[in-house]
This record gives sequence, C-alpha cells and structure tokens, in this order.
Amino acid sequence: MKGRSRAPGRVYHAGMSITVTTRAGRVEGTLEDGVASFRGIPYGRAPDGARRFAPPEPMAPWKQTRDATGFAPCAHQADTAGSPMNELVRLEEEPASEDCLYLNVYTPAADGRRRPVMVWIHGGAFVFGSGSQPMYDGRWLAARGRLAVVTLNYRLGVFGWLHDPEIGASGNQGLLDQVAALRWVQAEIEGFGGDPDNVTVFGESAGAVSISALLAAPHAMGLFHKAVLQSGSANLLHTMVSARATARRVHSEAAGQDLRALPAVGLQAVQDIATPRSGGVFYGPVIEPDVLPASPFDAVATGSAAGVPVLVGTNLDEFRFFTGLDPRTADLDEAGLAALVRRLVANAGRDPAAGVVERVIETVREARAERGDPVAPPDLWHAIASDFTFRHPAMRLAELQARHAPAYAYLFEWASPARGGAIGAGHLVDVPFVFGTHRHDSLRAFAGEGPEADRLSERMQDAWIAFARTGEPGHEGLPAWNPYDAKRRATMRLGATCEAADAPREAERAVWDALT
Repeated sequence: MKGRSRAPGRVYHAGMSITVTTRAGRVEGTLEDGVASFRGIPYGRAPDGARRFAPPEPMAPWKQTRDATGFAPCAHQADTAGSPMNELVRLEEEPASEDCLYLNVYTPAADGRRRPVMVWIHGGAFVFGSGSQPMYDGRWLAARGRLAVVTLNYRLGVFGWLHDPEIGASGNQGLLDQVAALRWVQAEIEGFGGDPDNVTVFGESAGAVSISALLAAPHAMGLFHKAVLQSGSANLLHTMVSARATARRVHSEAAGQDLRALPAVGLQAVQDIATPRSGGVFYGPVIEPDVLPASPFDAVATGSAAGVPVLVGTNLDEFRFFTGLDPRTADLDEAGLAALVRRLVANAGRDPAAGVVERVIETVREARAERGDPVAPPDLWHAIASDFTFRHPAMRLAELQARHAPAYAYLFEWASPARGGAIGAGHLVDVPFVFGTHRHDSLRAFAGEGPEADRLSERMQDAWIAFARTGEPGHEGLPAWNPYDAKRRATMRLGATCEAADAPREAERAVWDALT
C-alpha cells in the first residue's frame, strides 16, 4: 500500500493481511499457517540524539497504517567476528540503528481473547543479539501453546548499559527498555489476543540475568506474573564500582570526545576497542539507586517478587560452549586447572590460599569419578566453571524465591552434535528446543535433529506453555515435577530421556555454598 511506513529488515509477504489498532496507530501483519505475525512494532521513540542515554519515551502516534510484515533494525552490536555463537548458529545479519526499540508479536488470532502471554528477552552478553533472530521465531511456540509470544529488542553495550551519571546514563537504559516493552504489553496485548493479567517473562543468558534484575526492580513490579530464567542469574550483575571502571575504559578510548555527540558507529567502534567481547562481560544491569537499588539476591530474599512463580535452570555443560572452540582448553594440565579455579575463588571474594582450590577440585573429581564421568583437567574445568558461573547462582535464586512463591528447577542434558560433540549440553543449546526452531536450517547442526530431538522440543515447549498458563510446568508428557526448595532440591532432568531427581549432582553444587 502506497504511503505505508516500514523499517528496513527481513520482510514476510506470505499469508493474508491482518490489522490491529493500537493506541499509537494501526499495524498490519500477516496470517501465516494459523498464526498472526506482527513484526517491527515500535514500543518507544528512537533513543538517539539527546535521548541517547535517557530512559525510553513512549512512541509518538502515527496516522497511516504501519507495515508490520518486516523486522525493524536491531540495536548496534559488538563485533562478534569469530565468536562461538556466530560460528555455531550462524547469526543472521541485520541492519542496526539507534532506532531499535521494536518488538514482534505472534498470536493465534488478534480477536480480543485473553490468552497467556510469553515475553522473550534475548541473550548475547548484553552486546549482541535481537528479538528477530531465527532461533527466536515465535510462530511454533504460539501455535503449539495457543498463546501470544512477544520478542523484543533493547539497547546493547555502551548504548544500553553505560553507567555515567554525569552524562545522564544510569547504566540501566537497557533494563528500562525492557520495562517499557512490558508496559506496552500491558497496554496493547489484549488487542492481539493476549491477556495482560497473565504475562510470563522468559529469557536466556543475558536475558535471564535481565529477568533476575526485573524481579528486583521497582519499575517492573506488576508488569509480569511468572518468570523463566534459562542459564543466567543475579551473580552476573554489576556494581557501581565495576560499572564505573568500564565507563573509564570507554572514556579513555574516546580520548575526551563527548559520548553523547559521537556518531553511533563511532561510539560502537569505541566500545569494541575499549571493551572487546573477548575481554569479558563488561555490560549489564547495574545495582544503583535509581533503577535497581539492591542486589536481586537480597531483594528476592526479602520478597520483592512475592507471588511470582519462577522456573529456573541451566545446561549441564554450559562452559563447553565458550571453551569448546579454544584449543588451549584441550591441553589444560593440573597446574593450569588450579590456576583457573584459583581465579574463580578469588572472584568469589575468598582467599584461594586457604585450601579452597584443592577442595573444589577434589570434590568435583571424586563426584565425577563415582559416576564414571571423565576427570581429565579440561573436563573438571568445564564442570567447575559451569557450576560456579551458572548452576549454583541459578539454584540460589530459585531457593530464595521459593520462600515467596512456587519455584521449579531443571537441568538440561541434551548434547549438541556440533564440533563432534565438543559443545556437549552447552550454553544456548536449550533455546531452539523451547521455541521449536531446532529444525531451522541454521540450527540443525547445533541443536541436533531426529525423533528424539523433536520429542524433547515438544516436552520442553509443553512445560514452558503449562508454566505460562498455570504457574506449574508439569504435564502428562513428563514425570511428576515437584517444586524446588532448599531441602529436597527437586529438579527435572531434560534430555533424550526426562527424569525427575532430587538434588542431582549435589556435591558439585554444594561445594560453592560456603564461598558465595
């Protein structure tokens, strides 16, 4: 239709057109295979110019029908050339812009019925990713669950998470973007066939870390009713001290230039040099007075998200995703293992000279040997780093929230066939199974395929769907799934076979209790 506005991006023309009127204006999507898809709906004004580091502002109304058949630009991205994610799942290139506050809605029908809503917050270490990647295509989940699925973009890297109050950057711009998207859901989702009183946030990695912050952020209270955290917890947030150190690195590389005035591509280049992805996770939610006044662990412990059921889990071999492509890992010896664990212990604020390193290594070695698992130094390192960085803090959050609402736990054990199995049940492998996108051309070699993969995807989708509907993930395709608590630690093991277990791999988890 002549005169329509549409942001650049991938366009889907298949299917019949369907139009919904929002408070800002009409949007036209497509009806494809029984799912209505609306792509590239703005939920906030472009955070550029004077708004670069400011909280998001509501979208200005438009008069003409907006074409919602194509994805909008993603946020500016870090240079991820050579990253494991790029190599393993072949990220699709997308146009990037500061004008990036868009979301996508997939729904069985835009008929005013009140279906459960699932809002996805993507991962990517807070520096890359978008809600429009093929892995996060919400059509299959929406169709299987007969519910509405929303995916969204938020500001990344220095644009979304720079903490520099002198230039108006709280450090939580990206978190406020997520809050703004949830407010849009509250205001608009009923017109797309969703229920604003039954909203589940779910996310992986940086998305799960974000959700841990949303559980504690006063601005987010009441905007969602259940939460699923996949491979991420509140241990990966930043203090003002660490966030200010990152800001100093950025300002040093900018050599006195005003970060508010630099062209976006120039600011992104500054970020890539000052805080390279290979150097660690420099960005993410910041514990600071205005947006996130307390650590989510502390806030959740005192009931900040009382009444919000949570589903929390990690993958068995999280760290193999990051180290499986590093040839140095294969050559790790006992001395190298001890050095790496010493660094973890120091990061936990404990004296690594007090016999702690040896106790951690021997605990994990003995537990693995008893099960018949490999105990070479690389295998021990993958297990130790996975539990320290992901599983232990995730279960800590589940344990704290279980005092105030039902909590459920899982351990994902399906091994990726990628790189001859070197990735194992690594980071990110679970996500295509939740969305039902494991059969996508770019994901089959990473996720695996065949009847067992299809069956696992169906079981996981049905669990996430059941949780979104009722707050309980159990269904007839799984064994009884009991709530998690500090005494029993009931956990669903998700893999080629799915089994309920109490406190699986407990020695490896518990060894960190006294250190964090």
